[in-house]
Amino acid sequence: MAATVEHDVSESRFEIYFDGQLAGYADYFERNGARDFHHTVTYPQFRGQGLAAVVVKAALDDTKASGLSVIPSWSYVVKYIAENPSYAELV
Repeated sequence: MAATVEHDVSESRFEIYFDGQLAGYADYFERNGARDFHHTVTYPQFRGQGLAAVVVKAALDDTKASGLSVIPSWSYVVKYIAENPSYAELV
């Protein structure tokens, strides 16, 4: 079973797929050189497998590679950054 993350630029979100099924996503608004991560979702049947962490990590890595900063408006993104201090420089 494999998880993959795709950046859907047209929807301003990072989507995570598990065995080809959409399992969740992280939404953002992009403005003034920053991505404001304001919502994350993991569908109930996929919870408890660490997929939220996978999609948020991919979203933060892409944001960093794009030279943007992060506004962590959603509680899970705040928690993830607190638990992974290497991303604190993005805030």
